Amino acid sequence: MKILFHHRVASRDGQSVHMEELTEALAAQGHTLVMVGPAGWSATGFGGSNRTVDRIKAAIPPAAFEMLEIAYNLRAFVRLWSAMREHRPDVIYERFSLFLFAGIWVQRLTGVKLLLEVNSPLFEERARNDGLKLHALGRWAQRMLWTRAAHVLPVTGVLAGIVRSYGVPAARISVIPNGINPARFGHVPETAQAKRDLGLAPGLVLGFTGFIRGWNALERIVDVVAAHGERLGLHMLVVGDGPARPDLLAHAASSGVGDRITITDVVERDDVARHVAAFDIAVIPGLTPYSSPLKLFEYMYLGRAIVAPDTENIREILTHGINALLFAPDLPGAMEAAILTLCEDDALRTRIGTAARQQIDTAQLTWAHNANRVVELSGVARPTVT
Repeated sequence: MKILFHHRVASRDGQSVHMEELTEALAAQGHTLVMVGPAGWSATGFGGSNRTVDRIKAAIPPAAFEMLEIAYNLRAFVRLWSAMREHRPDVIYERFSLFLFAGIWVQRLTGVKLLLEVNSPLFEERARNDGLKLHALGRWAQRMLWTRAAHVLPVTGVLAGIVRSYGVPAARISVIPNGINPARFGHVPETAQAKRDLGLAPGLVLGFTGFIRGWNALERIVDVVAAHGERLGLHMLVVGDGPARPDLLAHAASSGVGDRITITDVVERDDVARHVAAFDIAVIPGLTPYSSPLKLFEYMYLGRAIVAPDTENIREILTHGINALLFAPDLPGAMEAAILTLCEDDALRTRIGTAARQQIDTAQLTWAHNANRVVELSGVARPTVT
């Protein structure tokens, strides 16, 4: 099958990981991918963004930047229309962006089905976090894009409920969560060796992967280390970097555990697994309630004992006491109690870590399986590959 993959991603972060893993899985199954999007995004270093876009966004009023997003459709449409005429794809696969209309226009003009991948309700997210100015237009754009796409692919059931609330029939919605690519985990050291490789002392490692932001609540893990680190031999390992790093380090220093925290800086994708292999307990202190965290599936595949919020999107994947310990996110001390339970019970850590790894196979949480789902939803008769 020939798939035209349309996007407006200019940064190299979780967005690009999703795109690259899915397109690589489709290509491995023999499908042809035609990528249509901003030039040069794949050359950006992991964790980086388009500096030109960043400078423009910082220099002009938010409403003006949103108008530029809309104007971008003229360029996107020309690029997409040219690709359609040249390659004659079987289907268009698009990553949802709030003001990106070109894919819907081309679907209407050509009749080629558009599958719309939705990772978040961008209208609500931007209105809450980024101060979206074109409020009414943003809500209209989200509704129009979701209702006119041939099929919508949200990453969680929670997000599917939001999509339905905009008037999209359930028959045109299919949940496809994130997953893992086993090929990236081929040479992962044992936990003890992974700790030695990173210069960590023997003991229990509480780990987190991702960008360090204020809402991550990573200081709560620091507090556990401060309260129990000496007794339990705890160390905190953060695989990533981010704007809240100085505050996190300052909090650790003021808590007397500055020597018990390690932050790696941004780690290339193929190196993440050997860092996560050093975790004894993988902690997700907080997350958005509709997300499908990429890190979660990495923790699971590596058999880490996971502590995560007891939220609906997490319960779609994990079960408390079986393959994770889930804590009530609004209950003070609940996360800390779950961490301590695992710290003090070696057998429990092993059991739920093993069950988490098994859940990857049981629920088919791989990019190859996701690629099969995309092919099935395209409606083009092709054999799938397992």
